[in-house]
Amino acid sequence: MKHVIPFILVLGLSNMSCGKSKKEEPVNIEQENQNLGQEQSQSSQPDGVKIEVAVITTEYGDMVVEFFEEAAPKHVESFKLHTKNGYYDGTIFHRVIPGFMIQGGDPNTKGDNKASYGTGGHAAKYYGIGDEENNLSWNLPAEFSDISHNRGILSMARSTDPNSGGSQFFICAANAPHLNGQYTVFGQVVQGEQVIDQIVSLPRDARDNPNRRVAMKVRLEKRDK
Repeated sequence: MKHVIPFILVLGLSNMSCGKSKKEEPVNIEQENQNLGQEQSQSSQPDGVKIEVAVITTEYGDMVVEFFEEAAPKHVESFKLHTKNGYYDGTIFHRVIPGFMIQGGDPNTKGDNKASYGTGGHAAKYYGIGDEENNLSWNLPAEFSDISHNRGILSMARSTDPNSGGSQFFICAANAPHLNGQYTVFGQVVQGEQVIDQIVSLPRDARDNPNRRVAMKVRLEKRDK
C-alpha cells in the first residue's frame, strides 16, 4: 500500500525580541502558494510501485519470478491460485536437462512413484477446457506470445495439444528459441538464476529425473518494481 506522508506547513510565526522591533519583509503570497503546491505535489508522489512476485524456495536457495500479466493472464492467475492454495508445496523439480530447462509443478511428485511423474496436474479453475464438474480435467487455453524462451523464462509445460497446460511448468536454463510461439511464457526469474544452474546440473537417471528430490515451496510477495 502506498503511504502518503501528510505535509504540514507552518505560516505566520511571530518573531519576538527585546528592544527595537524588526521590520518584517512583505510576504509574496503568489510565491508562497507556488511553493506550497510544489511541496504538496512531492509529498503525494508514490514511494515505489509494488508488484506481486512468486518466490520459489528450494534447498539451493530462492528463485524470484516476475509475471507477464498482460501476455498470459489466465496462466498467471492459475499459477497464483495454486500458490495461494499450497498446491505446489512439496512438489519437486522432476525433470532436468542441462543446457535446456528444469521442470516441476506436478502434484504426483509428492509421492514416490516415479512412473507417474510428469503425468499429473490441472488448472486452478475452469477456463472452458475439460469437464467443468471434474477439476482434474481442467486445462489452460494457449496464450502464445512473441516473448522469447530465453534463460530464466517461466513457461507452461503441455502435451501435443496446445490447450493442455495444467500446473506443470518449466524454467529455461538456457535460451531455447525452438520453443518460441509454441509454449505459453508467463514469467521470468529475476533473482536466483544460480539456483537454476545448481538444479539443472544434478545427476539424473535415464528419464531425466534427478537422483535426489528437489522439493519446492512457493509463495507470493509484494515487492518494489
